[in-house]
Amino acid sequence: MLRTALRNVLAHKARLTMTVLAVCLGVAFISGSLVFADSTAAAYRASLSKDYAGIAVTVDPKYPPGTPAGERTTVLDDALVARLAAVPGVAAARPTVDGSVTLAAKDGTPMRADDAMGRLAAAHLPGADGTDGRHPLTAGRAPRTDGEVALDRGTAAAGRYSLGDTVILAADGPVLRMRLVGIVSTEDTRVTSGGTLAVFDKATAQRLFATPGRYTGIDLSATPGTDPYELAQRVGALLPADRAEATTATAKAGQQQVFVDTKTRSYSRLPMVFAAVSLFIGSFLIINTFTMLITRRSREIALLRAIGATRRQVVGSVLAEAALVGLGASVLGFLLGLGVATTLPGLLGTADDLLPQGPLVIGPVPVLASLTVGVGVTVLAAWLPSRRAAGIAPVEAMRTAEQPPSATLSRLRGAAGAAVLLTGAGLLLSLSDAEDASDANLRTAMLGCGVLVTGLILLAPLLAGPVVRLLGRLTARLGVAADLAKDNALRDPRRTSATAAALMISTALVSGLAVIDHSASRALDSQAAAGLSADYVISTRNTTTAVDPAALQRLTALPGVATVSAVADSTLSTGALARPVSGVDPKTVGEVMKLRFSSGSATDIGPGRIAVSSSFARENRISTGGRINASIGPGAGDGDRGRPYTVVGIYQDNPTAQDVLAWRGDVQQNGHLRDSVQRVLLRTEGAAAPADLEKQLRGAVDRSPLLKVQSRAQLVRDQAGVAGDLITMVYGLLAIGVVISTLGMVNTLAMSVAERTREIGVLRALGMDRAGIRRMIRLESLAVAAYGTLLGLAGGLFGAWKVSGLANGAIPQYAFALPWGRLALVVALSLAVGAAAAALPARRAAALGPLQAVAHA
Repeated sequence: MLRTALRNVLAHKARLTMTVLAVCLGVAFISGSLVFADSTAAAYRASLSKDYAGIAVTVDPKYPPGTPAGERTTVLDDALVARLAAVPGVAAARPTVDGSVTLAAKDGTPMRADDAMGRLAAAHLPGADGTDGRHPLTAGRAPRTDGEVALDRGTAAAGRYSLGDTVILAADGPVLRMRLVGIVSTEDTRVTSGGTLAVFDKATAQRLFATPGRYTGIDLSATPGTDPYELAQRVGALLPADRAEATTATAKAGQQQVFVDTKTRSYSRLPMVFAAVSLFIGSFLIINTFTMLITRRSREIALLRAIGATRRQVVGSVLAEAALVGLGASVLGFLLGLGVATTLPGLLGTADDLLPQGPLVIGPVPVLASLTVGVGVTVLAAWLPSRRAAGIAPVEAMRTAEQPPSATLSRLRGAAGAAVLLTGAGLLLSLSDAEDASDANLRTAMLGCGVLVTGLILLAPLLAGPVVRLLGRLTARLGVAADLAKDNALRDPRRTSATAAALMISTALVSGLAVIDHSASRALDSQAAAGLSADYVISTRNTTTAVDPAALQRLTALPGVATVSAVADSTLSTGALARPVSGVDPKTVGEVMKLRFSSGSATDIGPGRIAVSSSFARENRISTGGRINASIGPGAGDGDRGRPYTVVGIYQDNPTAQDVLAWRGDVQQNGHLRDSVQRVLLRTEGAAAPADLEKQLRGAVDRSPLLKVQSRAQLVRDQAGVAGDLITMVYGLLAIGVVISTLGMVNTLAMSVAERTREIGVLRALGMDRAGIRRMIRLESLAVAAYGTLLGLAGGLFGAWKVSGLANGAIPQYAFALPWGRLALVVALSLAVGAAAAALPARRAAALGPLQAVAHA
């Protein structure tokens, strides 16, 4: 039986090619994702080893919990450096001054402005040999005064800077302009992966990131034979326990490695989703292929049964064929996955987030995963056809016609399909009154969608008849070829439904996600517009930077500006949960924000008095007049019970106001930067405002790379980008569905043409020309594609409609809206799949002559 299985694979290798390709795609995504993750992590580790080369122990400052960034002082000074250099086992002590600055390119465009981890700054601190090992110079000289700066090679190239140019940058508030005097190199992974690095003289760096005469770190190298852990203990004994700590370089690298592992895992999630979808859709192609092969070989299998083959041997033979096919697909998929792993860094990396370069790392896990998944999915998908093959009785060797499924089996399938479909619909209908997207509701939604699609798959053979007949009426005017195409599609409803299943699943996924994405984008746009009445918003990119106070004064003095309302942003903690808080001026906040209070008023906000959003009030079970213990600022809630705040109002969720509105003085006193503001909301005088007001606003903030200047319309348009990953997934799933559906339909039509060779010969003998044969095959393919598309649209739109209740709980403006353009694209591509899939089988069928067809039958 094993030899028989091998012979059958070789005999039908052309017909199994499409199955191999379908499995190959899924395996390629899996192996490529795993190899990419391993390779990227290895490249990061290699860079980390360079970062800490020659360092045994690092000394870092500690700050009391809740200390604002602007008030942090370190105890790391020259005296401590000298003391640590004298510790037994220390070969050298090298201080560091590190921080963060935001650079603007030569044309004024901010560089890496939204990534706090990739905007590095440091002091140039030469050692005994006069060079800085961390930042060796490659051109020019080191900075010497507060008006000079050096950049790394990548930053200078990205910003189009040359030696002698004026570099625009900002550390926390005021804009700085410095002359570029040097170019350095670095092995820091945060810089080599697309970040920026600015290097200053020691005094300037200390003024910007520490305090004069103080450092942000001390790196210690060890003498040969010194144990780093013991050295860290000796160093730690000399440090004030509450103000500094010593850590081995190995432990420091391990901490960064945790971040690296998390980052690389997140990169591989999207390809894994594509892999799961492609394998799921491809399983229907496998089932259809083996079902058709077994149908064609029913007499052969019956003869095997007649000469003594047992049911178990028949099942084993079919599964052995599937295992051989899966093995071949796994090998090809793994090789293709290496190409995917090579391509992913360019696809997932951006200009602001480059991935480290390194050789491909091929470990045992990707190899085993490829073989296990490829062979496992193929064998599992072939199990049902193998059971059907085992049910062929020896007497069927005498039959010449295929036996239709029994009416009892069809009724059982219909009953099961209806029950499953109703169960899925019931689960989704139960979400009609859902108020939020809680984990329980999300699990119910995912389960309901999965059960709904399963029900459609089970009912598809029974629905094929009425739907295809309805489609046949639309093509009836195309003549005999259209009638024959309809009859061919109805000849085996199970085959038709199995062929259409791949297209149905991909259409359901894509249409459902497209509707959710479109509806959510519209809701977010509406929410942004509804919550903001200011005409312009000037904002920092995070809460650790601030608007220059001098810029605030210049904005107030601009002609055409009616109201300037500054907002201090921070976090408010009520225990372990931290939520964003906006510190506002109660007198002007109503002029720049559209606040809809269900109770209370913004004018009641003051010291110790806050207003909260409806979702915050619901989660904390608090109402107007109630009191809540909370802490504002960094480190809040970390063992700190905070202070009591009185809730003076509850407003509808508003992205501009965020979750909590507090008195600005309270937030500024405890924020990341004391007495700072992070947003400025401006109302203009309408028609009296100057035409170039936006240009004047940018000039008033000195074109700081820390700040974004956006009109109300620009702010609303930016909301369209929040679902970028979802859009990528939608079109990625659509592409996968198109490819696999095309493979499945080509495979089915090719095998169908081979089965109907004699029939085609008779049609040619009766006078149907080659064009009529091609038209018949194409219309049959289009009928199958249209059937799968209709079922997919029905399932996807119903699922998106019922899931909309979850989004409505999180976004009050959410409303079910159909993206007609995207849905039309899905339908057009589905029909194009049908037309493209029929091209080769139709050509082969038309090439058959009457006598040739009869001879081959």
